[in-house]
Amino acid sequence: MNNSVYTLTSESVTEGHPDKICDQVSDAVLDYIMRDDPLGRVAVETLVTTGTCLVAGEITTDTYVPVEEVVRETVREIGYTRAKYGFDCDTIGVLTAIHEQSREISQGVDSGGAGDQGMMIGYATNETAEYMPMPIMLAHKLCQRLAQVRKTDQLDYLRPDGKSQVTVRYQADRPVVVTKVLLAAQHRPDVSLEQIRADLIETVVMPVIPSELQPDPLDVMVNGTGSFTVGGPQADTGVTGRKTIVDTYGGVGRHGGGCFSGKDPTKVDRSASYMARYIAKNIVAAGLADRCEVHIAYAIGQVEPFSLAVFTFGTGKIPEPQLEKIVGDNFDLSPAGIIQHLDLRRPIYKKTACYGHFGRNEPEFTWERLDAVDMLREAAGL
Repeated sequence: MNNSVYTLTSESVTEGHPDKICDQVSDAVLDYIMRDDPLGRVAVETLVTTGTCLVAGEITTDTYVPVEEVVRETVREIGYTRAKYGFDCDTIGVLTAIHEQSREISQGVDSGGAGDQGMMIGYATNETAEYMPMPIMLAHKLCQRLAQVRKTDQLDYLRPDGKSQVTVRYQADRPVVVTKVLLAAQHRPDVSLEQIRADLIETVVMPVIPSELQPDPLDVMVNGTGSFTVGGPQADTGVTGRKTIVDTYGGVGRHGGGCFSGKDPTKVDRSASYMARYIAKNIVAAGLADRCEVHIAYAIGQVEPFSLAVFTFGTGKIPEPQLEKIVGDNFDLSPAGIIQHLDLRRPIYKKTACYGHFGRNEPEFTWERLDAVDMLREAAGL
């Protein structure tokens, strides 16, 4: 048994973070197309900076997309509704640079092949109810709570930008205590750090961090520079796809490198990563491993995976080669098979663009279902 002691740290960001604004805009454009044209091809990138939003990329569709309208509505929903925030849904300049998908890429996808090469990775662990690593789940919940107290005016001086970071100590590969919590919350200039710190500990940290994981005292840092009045795109340029570790497993497990937002499901960067998570989660839920990582690689234009690997980090109940064969024999890993099995040609993507693509037990997140558990147990002879 591994009795080693170590710490893991993960971060999350709120929907007002510049990079997350971009992810949400890109996925809002994708959703608009999916509503009218489920077969549309989309690969959209967004960039935001002070007073400006640029949407660029490749779109092939039969429907009209009012990109400027989609951008402004998304920014409004996030909460950038006043010019004094440095980024305002009604006054920002919206620029577009969009063209059709390359014919060479298109011909490979039309035949049912992958829209690009690459390696996609899914991970699951039984250390939380969501089958996710503890640090990233707590980081997401802190940011969700930070947004909630802002939007309900419980803390009416908060503004949309914010971050969290959580450090968890592990022993024998199990989480035992939260050692540090960090919150960064954009705020109105006339509010003191002392008030913000007290309010955030009371209304955000304590309701989220489980009491059994809290040391006495819990080390909490709030707004490390002393103030956070200038935030969002006024403070930092944002770009789609720069928060891939926030989107996935918080630094636990390996990462293939591709981002998700703005990509339709023929892009295996997205769809195969969802499928790999689905398989890994069902393997862990079936009791075949305490931790599982599934790797699926593709070649552009090819239907079948380039390679498949399953890792259980010494926690597997059956050998890894046997588990790989079970996965290969029982799951359709072609792009078309993944899209059909997970029902991915729907306008479900904007909701994924903040607070993680995994560990979300909501109807849209079909890759979180546990409907393959019985099949896996039977195939493994359990």
